[in-house]
Amino acid sequence: MVDVSKWPLFTLLSAQELASIRQACIFGASANEAIYITHDDEVYVLGLNCSNCLGTGDSQSTIVAKKLDCLTGKKLVSLSYGSGPHVLLATEEGELYAWGHNGYSQLGNGTTNQGVSPILVTTNLQNKKVTEVACGSHHSLALTHEGEVFAWGYNNCGQVGSGSTANQPTPRKVSNCLQNKVMVSIACGQTSSMAVADNGEVWDETNHLYPSFLWKYAKCNVKVLLVLLYFSLYNQLSPVQVMTEKERIVEIAACHSTHTSAAKTQSGQVYMWGQCRGQSIVLPHLTHFSSTDDVFACFATPSVMWRLLSMEHDDFLTVAQSLKKEFDNPETSDLKFSVDGKYIHVHKAVLKIRCEHFRSMFQSNWNEDMKEVIEIDQFSYPVYRSFLEFLYTDSVDLPPEDAIGLLDLATSYCENRLKKLCQHIIKRGITVENAFSLLSAAIRYDAEDLEEFCFKFCVNHLTEVTQTAAFWQIDGNMLKEFICRASHCGAFKN
Repeated sequence: MVDVSKWPLFTLLSAQELASIRQACIFGASANEAIYITHDDEVYVLGLNCSNCLGTGDSQSTIVAKKLDCLTGKKLVSLSYGSGPHVLLATEEGELYAWGHNGYSQLGNGTTNQGVSPILVTTNLQNKKVTEVACGSHHSLALTHEGEVFAWGYNNCGQVGSGSTANQPTPRKVSNCLQNKVMVSIACGQTSSMAVADNGEVWDETNHLYPSFLWKYAKCNVKVLLVLLYFSLYNQLSPVQVMTEKERIVEIAACHSTHTSAAKTQSGQVYMWGQCRGQSIVLPHLTHFSSTDDVFACFATPSVMWRLLSMEHDDFLTVAQSLKKEFDNPETSDLKFSVDGKYIHVHKAVLKIRCEHFRSMFQSNWNEDMKEVIEIDQFSYPVYRSFLEFLYTDSVDLPPEDAIGLLDLATSYCENRLKKLCQHIIKRGITVENAFSLLSAAIRYDAEDLEEFCFKFCVNHLTEVTQTAAFWQIDGNMLKEFICRASHCGAFKN
């Protein structure tokens, strides 16, 4: 499962919004625009909105995701973007939508006016079902269900394949040498176009047929050879092979808006080369990634996506995700804790692996080792449940007042990492009202760092703190000690 939060722009979204994403694409000259599709087939955009590329109907940027109502319910099958940027989108029904920069008629609507919202592109595509789209810098391609290729937009290098260099304002079928051929995939460089035929032939906008040796690398993924043709380690006038000594390549990733390339081998190893965060990687470099998408998230400049990313590759869960999912699951648990009359379902093996206290409990002659239900009366239900959940997730979600009780538990069970985490929660949640209670707890549980933090907070807010109920309810000896310590810090000087 790809983690879209690795892309900086998606850190603007809440956890709930991130969980709703089914497909996503980051694009733009600075990776400052995003489009994503939810599991309910709603389409949202956010970002800078350069050249109206968000399709919101205006030129305003937004850090809050906006819904494109006109695309709601339309299942997306292909999406691509140009350098303007302009955006092309094909739906499951075969409809083609376009919006954004249109200085060269790359939207295919016969004008050069920018598309402020998605428009349905129909010229020469009536009764055609578009299955794939591709964008160059300022030109566009569409592949139909019948295997036809249509091209339009900027044509300074002949990338539209019309036989001239005049710009093409509307979709035009690419014929010439492609006549009577069934094409199965398309792709664009900045000023180039390519298509793959069902027999494995590779054609470009000059109707050039490329050597068949490339096809053997791409039978499971036609995009492989397309990128092999675009990107090499030095400027080349003809195709060259790269990674010839590596194992079989099953995926190659690149896009015209970055100078970064990546490849994935049959065993799952991911290599990268090109411009990687300002460094020139001239030979394929083995990474620790499991996905070519991660290369672009972490090393491409800008950090765009090279394809429309899908979040539903499979149902695989990591070990950490599986553990989190099984916490308090009565169907798989083999032990219950009873706290304040409520049950918490856990697994002995997990507790033994994660906590020395439970390792001793279940591997010695403790009475609890033979019980199916263990009663807990020294801690509250929220505190004990949070502790057990921490053993499954490495995280704690408690208000600072309850974190005091968890700090007590962490001290009793000698869980030093949990103790530090509780101190962090308490520091983050300290207020004038609870400051003295938290200071008392820090002293009681011998948390020196937290004690110092709470003491300084109380001194810095002395007038407000001394007017709270918590201040006047403390033990007399502690009050004397606080006053004495505060005076040494000059808290009572005029």
